[in-house]
Amino acid sequence: MSAFAVVADPTRRRILDELLEGEQPVNALVERLQMSQPSVSKHLKVLRDAGLVAVRVDRQSRKYRLQAEPLAEIEQWLAPYRTFWTGRLDALERHLDEEASDG
Repeated sequence: MSAFAVVADPTRRRILDELLEGEQPVNALVERLQMSQPSVSKHLKVLRDAGLVAVRVDRQSRKYRLQAEPLAEIEQWLAPYRTFWTGRLDALERHLDEEASDG
């Protein structure tokens, strides 16, 4: 499954957001997301299969951490749009500056 398809799901995006803070055990994710453990585990499996998270077994718990490399595909796709919006916002700023200096 591509990174695009994986992050299309809002729950998986929330999990990735949580993992930005660092490695976390499943139980912490369950508590923060207020979801059942089987549901969180299902989403973590999809993220793991896509290479977006890695798991480490620590005694009797599994700890997950973000692996952002697969997001590079999305970053590359977004680059032209970022340039587009930066240009638009710069034009808006110039327009507002001109209006302020005219007033």
